Amino acid sequence: MAANMQKIKLLKLYELLRKETDENHPISRVELCRRLNEMGISSNVRTLSLDIEVLQENGFEIMSFLKDKEKFYYVPEHDLSVPEIKILIDALQAASFVTEKKTAEMVTKVVALGGSHRAELLMKNMVCFNTRKHTNEAILYTVDSIEDAIVRKKKIAFHYFHLNEKAGRDYVVTATGQKKRYYIEPVALIFNEDNYYLMGYNSKHPGTTANYRIDRMDHVEVVEESVLSDEALERINSVAEYTEQVFKMFGGEQESVVLQFDKLLIGPVFDKFGEDTPMMPVDDTTCAATVHVQVSPTFFGWLAQFGNKMKVLSPENVNYQYYQHIADITGQEAL
Repeated sequence: MAANMQKIKLLKLYELLRKETDENHPISRVELCRRLNEMGISSNVRTLSLDIEVLQENGFEIMSFLKDKEKFYYVPEHDLSVPEIKILIDALQAASFVTEKKTAEMVTKVVALGGSHRAELLMKNMVCFNTRKHTNEAILYTVDSIEDAIVRKKKIAFHYFHLNEKAGRDYVVTATGQKKRYYIEPVALIFNEDNYYLMGYNSKHPGTTANYRIDRMDHVEVVEESVLSDEALERINSVAEYTEQVFKMFGGEQESVVLQFDKLLIGPVFDKFGEDTPMMPVDDTTCAATVHVQVSPTFFGWLAQFGNKMKVLSPENVNYQYYQHIADITGQEAL
């Protein structure tokens, strides 16, 4: 056993330095020897210096300095800074499709990227703010299978379900009452408005893509004997275009729409349509912008949340459809 430990001495030495040191937390040569000996790895001051020289000569950045005749070592930088790790942690906590259990496991792994001293700081300042986590623990396996299928250009098969009033699973079934088995050509995995989706293509419905929530998929398998069609490959190569169409404002005819809105809504318009959206002032309090959307109830629902602070200037047919949409909701006739 001791002989085996000596074989991985350099690995353990660098691992210890990388995880537990930085500019503010160097470790002395004597302490390093003590820690290695505790692991069953024979070490002394002379051999340790030679081991670190070997690591440095082979591209491992290990800094050293003398203090009171004692030599100290540290690894100067970690792969991710504290703010970068904090952003990743917050993103994990905000993602509803990652269960509480998986969130905790993944946060622990991400925190470890910053080293032990930073990990203590990050864990101490962590605030859990998402209480709407989903419960499908198989989601990571689902993602893995889908990614594998996309890379290898294979179809996937799966069952799909919706939640009932008791939060139970109601599976989509066939005419005979059996669970329906979907066979889909995967195009991309897309995060949109707090949920994770598979964008898929089905040759039975040419010219369109369908979207499935990852946390509603079950028993996902790669169909080994399959190959992706040219149509699916085209969508994979143009995924940004299809994502724009499907998730920006999905479900209708694409139109160029001119909106007029209160200047206080400049932020929400940029958030929805991108910061490259051209705008121009109309008067002291309002702006106008031309946006490209698929005219649908989704678009009208987004528009309606701003009340009379946003309106459709043109085209007239879209403006009429919007008023008709509101009239249908309120049970009144459109003007």
